[in-house]
Amino acid sequence: MTSFDTSPQLNVWRALLALAVVFVMLATTGWTALRHQRHPAPLQASLAAWEDGRVAGKRLPDPQSQPTRLARFFASLTDAQRLRLAERYPLAVGNMNGAPVELRYRANRIALAEARETELSRVHDTRLTPEGQQQAARRMDRIEALMRPERHILAFNPAGAGRIAEVFGDLRRAERVSVVVPGVDTDLLTFQRSERRHSAPVGMARSLYKAQRQADPATRTAVVAWADYTAPSGLGMDAATAMRAEDGADRLDAMVRGLPGLTPVSLFCHSYGSVVCGLAARDLPERVSDIAVAGSPGMRVDHVSQLRTTARVWAMRDADDWIQDVPHLELGGLGHGADPMADGFGARVLSARDAKGHAGYFVPGTDSLRNLAGIGVGAYTAVSCAHRNGACLAGLSGTTPTGRA
Repeated sequence: MTSFDTSPQLNVWRALLALAVVFVMLATTGWTALRHQRHPAPLQASLAAWEDGRVAGKRLPDPQSQPTRLARFFASLTDAQRLRLAERYPLAVGNMNGAPVELRYRANRIALAEARETELSRVHDTRLTPEGQQQAARRMDRIEALMRPERHILAFNPAGAGRIAEVFGDLRRAERVSVVVPGVDTDLLTFQRSERRHSAPVGMARSLYKAQRQADPATRTAVVAWADYTAPSGLGMDAATAMRAEDGADRLDAMVRGLPGLTPVSLFCHSYGSVVCGLAARDLPERVSDIAVAGSPGMRVDHVSQLRTTARVWAMRDADDWIQDVPHLELGGLGHGADPMADGFGARVLSARDAKGHAGYFVPGTDSLRNLAGIGVGAYTAVSCAHRNGACLAGLSGTTPTGRA
């Protein structure tokens, strides 16, 4: 006879009750607030103009074409023709996977200047409330910071809360590329923070880039802070479902396929970003060598084999990360599946010693950052496992098992 405590029906009811408790907590603590979205007109207008455009008397290719086709198209143009396209259609070119990265940087600088003028006019628009004018001023300040000469903006869309991606290092000459995929509450205004800076995409990417150079100065690396998807706002229903992640996964795959060269790519996916990476995994090109998740609510699968990827899959979570208390399951579209830290999931479990809280994985001096940097440069011998048996390095040639208590 099946015992009452272990019956499948009871387990389902326990799971449903756990989910109900979580969502009641989220709703009553105000974490489910939504942001007002502006109409995404600027990018769509630029793409529409591109579709009607011509160069040297010939129609321009479909902007949604495969990155390889777009790369061939841009390679067939003269420098003057490429520059003219960037000036005429800055948002289209700046967000076009397959366009030369230097051209995208230039196009996005033009697009940022145009967005700054838009926000400046809104600052002085008396039809807006004081709060609306203040919001415009904050956006203008953020845009001006992104326009500094040393910054390399790979993607920019001012619509809604804003989407953006920035590169650290020389992406075209890099021998290894890393992509930081952040989680909830990521937008134009939170892309960079002066306080708790390592909890924001820019701080994460800068910290990882510096740690990689320290780990292996001889290897040329580049790190992309990739916030070019519409992340959930707060820990409400959007964060509990895969709706935002599905679109993000498609955008992530397109971005990776548009990266120059054939060098290995590693994905570092934090929190809800690991849901994005989990959904993208099966379609990503084989140049993606590693997928590492930190503070993950799940990857929408029950076992690493279901990701259907050739990449090595790593997972880490520090001891006081609140994400461990969120039910790791998926029922009726709610929840994100099994815990990547669980023994039965099959990921390579890394040490996150010295990391604090849910947003502390990229803080200098932590095991978590050292491990992420080691993976990013392919220095697996420097990686420390969460367990003393060194199981996270099993099957990796040339590695000596290491572990932490």
